Amino acid sequence: MKRTFLAITAALALSGCDMAAIDDSGSEIPSVEPGDISQETMVEVTRTLSGDDFEGRAPGTEGGRKTIAYLIEQFEAAGLQPGNNGSWTQDVPLVEITGKNFTPLAVAGEDGEPMEFQYGSDWVGVTYKEEVDTKLEDSELVFVGYGINAPEKGWNDYEGIDMAGKTAVILVNDPDFGTEELDGPFGGRAMTYYGRWTYKYEEAARQGAAGAIIVHDEAPAAYGWGVVESSWSGPQAYAQRGEDAPATTTMNGWVQKGVAERIMKAAGQDLGKLGMAAKKDGFTAVPLGLTASTSFRNDIRSFSSQNVIGMLPGKTRPEEYVLHTAHWDHLGRCKPDETGDDICNGAVDNATGTAALVALGAAHAKAGAADRTLVFLAVTAEESGLLGADYYAANPVFPLAQTVGGINMDAFLMAGPANDVTVVGSGKSELDRFLDKALGDENRVATPEPTPEKGYYYRSDHFAFAKRGVPMLYVDGGEDLKDGGNAAGAKVAKDYTDNRYHGPKDEFDENWDWSGVMADLQLFYRIGRMLAMSEDWPNWVEGDEFKGIRDTDCEGAGAGCGA
Repeated sequence: MKRTFLAITAALALSGCDMAAIDDSGSEIPSVEPGDISQETMVEVTRTLSGDDFEGRAPGTEGGRKTIAYLIEQFEAAGLQPGNNGSWTQDVPLVEITGKNFTPLAVAGEDGEPMEFQYGSDWVGVTYKEEVDTKLEDSELVFVGYGINAPEKGWNDYEGIDMAGKTAVILVNDPDFGTEELDGPFGGRAMTYYGRWTYKYEEAARQGAAGAIIVHDEAPAAYGWGVVESSWSGPQAYAQRGEDAPATTTMNGWVQKGVAERIMKAAGQDLGKLGMAAKKDGFTAVPLGLTASTSFRNDIRSFSSQNVIGMLPGKTRPEEYVLHTAHWDHLGRCKPDETGDDICNGAVDNATGTAALVALGAAHAKAGAADRTLVFLAVTAEESGLLGADYYAANPVFPLAQTVGGINMDAFLMAGPANDVTVVGSGKSELDRFLDKALGDENRVATPEPTPEKGYYYRSDHFAFAKRGVPMLYVDGGEDLKDGGNAAGAKVAKDYTDNRYHGPKDEFDENWDWSGVMADLQLFYRIGRMLAMSEDWPNWVEGDEFKGIRDTDCEGAGAGCGA
């Protein structure tokens, strides 16, 4: 609920903040001084968390436990207070399932010898079921296009087919992928949640499928097969499934595009033509007349990991919360590179973002208490599907209706200073006003994400909060570098994605240029401080998919959302 101009004026005068110009909504955004953010802290925390002795920070490992202990130590040294009723941590119950003894993926028809595809090079698969033996046997393959059931859009790729016991073959991304504009039933070029692999597996399970196989294609997936193979092999962490958990498939997996093309040819189909048909309204699923079989065994381990929570209590409205999030985990030990290195250190992803929580917490502590409470949440198991963030959002320490909004920090590229920042999901919420004010104070500009088709807004921890109605900003470093412009920025991003992302080469480098990262942290400091000193309650914009959730939450919240 927005306050009147006079009330805001009085509040700002009492707080000692300067007033900014009135924005189009009529509400006031306070100006704040730059924060005293320590580059030394950023360097030291990033270096430590990405060291080999932390073994890639996988949840439930010794490296994960070392990470939690280290973060508690660093949060306390930064001047934060324990954020969970006197505790620094929130337990997150997980299960680790490690597949082994994989048989080939055998695809057979009525005639001819079965085709066999090798685990790792041709396909990968996992199970979400806590069972020792996984067996997919003679499961009928059905091409279901993009695997979407969206009643509000009048779109159902599963219409008219019973998927019980069958395996869905699904295209990655959503039907609008490849268009130039941002209009269309699925956001045009911008990916929606319907394009994410998480949704596709969930929907296949709701349809009763025994298996779900996504066809990997590098452009619409936004990463190469090496990322899939590394991320989907070895130990996989999931939220523990209770007795009332939704049904799941027996096996979820990926196949290389070339494998899918061979399967379609054996079925008398053409993958390219099927893909074109799947883009059109009215597409119907295509039984392929083939079956799939595979099996593997699983080692199962139940364990708890922890979210780490620090806070700076507000001085006048401590029951209103401004959230900062970053994930502390990475992949642990993974597929070795050519040197035999099997530790995915996760220096950029996301030791840098975790270090930013510490550095920003310390800077806010030095500045003194804000009006609202500042929360610094380091979440676990992001790499396994946003599990730590999702657990917190489902079991919040601080009520979501009393959480004003937040900032997520996931991977700072060492690209040097930029004239801009890249806003992932720009135009979704009124938090953009706070970002614009901070950018103006820093003489920088916002650039919409260059690749909205990759769906980055749905791929990091802020999404766990956004889908429950809490406005969240996700801002990346800029592409328009002061040294080399957009071409240089695109080159840095491509080099990281191609050579280091989710691999053993994402390691700390003593020669990194931190100047661009520190400039970005000033923006995040200003945004967090402005939100914590404001009386505004930013909402999602009209028409956004999350606005109705926030409105409903606020209506039933009593003292929430500024009521």
